[in-house]
Amino acid sequence: MPMELILNTYGISLNRDNEAFVVTKKGERHRVPADDVKSIQISRGVQITSDAVMLAVEHEIDVLFVDKGGTPIGRIWSPRYGSISTIRKGQLNFTASHAALEWMKEVIMQKMENQQALMLLLQPRDTSLEYELKRNIDRIEGYRMKVSNLEGDVVSDVAPSLRGWEGQASRIYFSTVVKSLQEEYQFEQRTQHPAMDVANAFLNYGYGMLYGKIEGALIKAGIDPYIGVLHRDDYNRPVMVYDVIELYRIWVDYVVFTLLAQNGITEECYSIREDGSFWLEPLGRRILIQSLNDYLDETISKGGVVRSRLTHMNLYIQNLAQKLKRFEK
Repeated sequence: MPMELILNTYGISLNRDNEAFVVTKKGERHRVPADDVKSIQISRGVQITSDAVMLAVEHEIDVLFVDKGGTPIGRIWSPRYGSISTIRKGQLNFTASHAALEWMKEVIMQKMENQQALMLLLQPRDTSLEYELKRNIDRIEGYRMKVSNLEGDVVSDVAPSLRGWEGQASRIYFSTVVKSLQEEYQFEQRTQHPAMDVANAFLNYGYGMLYGKIEGALIKAGIDPYIGVLHRDDYNRPVMVYDVIELYRIWVDYVVFTLLAQNGITEECYSIREDGSFWLEPLGRRILIQSLNDYLDETISKGGVVRSRLTHMNLYIQNLAQKLKRFEK
């Protein structure tokens, strides 16, 4: 199975040797045939030659550049990818349709259902909180029903309500699931750019990995990642990624909370800056990347089809592309 080549250690270089990549680290060279690589992820401090970039393009290998928090900041892909005109026209028409509102409602309701399921799975460490757990699951169900019963012609008519209910449900969800963790890993609220605690540092990096995979899948399916439905107001941002990722954030949550609950994280996995922000160190990134990729490669049955989680996600996005195509006229 082709691998994801992840280069996130300062001083590593990536070169080309005929039809193979050569990874050089501290004088040691490792040769990786291009046919064995499905994607390349590059962090700050890594060097890549133009020959290596051309090899990636020739073999339709996605090259993703990420910042120190794991968030994608740029990518190179084959010209064989890119928005297909019929899909892009349909996508533009779709965003202003009633069908887009129904799709976005389905996405948010599924996100809330995923949150409820993980809340049940990650029981509070204090058994006296079981009543609070049930009450919070019911509260999220209340917001899910509000979304289900919401009426409107297009997304823009009801966007503030959708965002508000989604945000409220997420705050209830995180305030509940953190209680499954040891006290040192519990947090009061989600913090991003930067994270202000260990758990959020891992969540942010994991979400960044997922962003990259979803954006790549959208591009390969012919969907323009910059034309969104609910997240439409962020100029020059991959807003369609922000819409689709809501279905899959739960995968990152499960992996991160499981790692923290199993005491798999040590102080060597992260560092704390002078401003109090938390950042993953190479060991922490390596543990999370391996754990999340292993989880995504696990096979599950969905709709009677047995595939890896990542393949199920890619199939969903391919089906979404076909749905958008029908709105061309």
